[in-house]
Amino acid sequence: MAKKIDHIGIAVKSIEASLPIYTEHLKLKLMGIEEVESEGVKVAFLKVGESKIELLEPLHDESPIAKFLEKKGEGIHHIALGVDDIKGRIQEIKEKGLRMINDEPKTGAGGAQIAFLHPKSTGGVLYELCEKKEKEEK
Repeated sequence: MAKKIDHIGIAVKSIEASLPIYTEHLKLKLMGIEEVESEGVKVAFLKVGESKIELLEPLHDESPIAKFLEKKGEGIHHIALGVDDIKGRIQEIKEKGLRMINDEPKTGAGGAQIAFLHPKSTGGVLYELCEKKEKEEK
């Protein structure tokens, strides 16, 4: 069972150019910026109540985010659901007949364990399962 919407991922061409919309106009607090080499992205997290907005900027042309931007332009990329026992959730989802992009969790931003469901199994929406250590959730 999902605990909450952990974050909503938004693909952007440039975090630097996009940040003022979120920090100055929407008055959201920037929590931090980091690069996730394994995913080919630079990410910025902004706090929204108990959830976050994750801005995703491609690090190179082969990044999945670069391909998304080329196809669809800037906008919502995925919805991340906070879960406990990500391995158990992946197994349960597969047993129920949904496709996973990742059959095993991998390390994402902030050290979270993540796995994506295939959007062809979820009505065209890309969902991410996200398991964090207790202290990282706050």
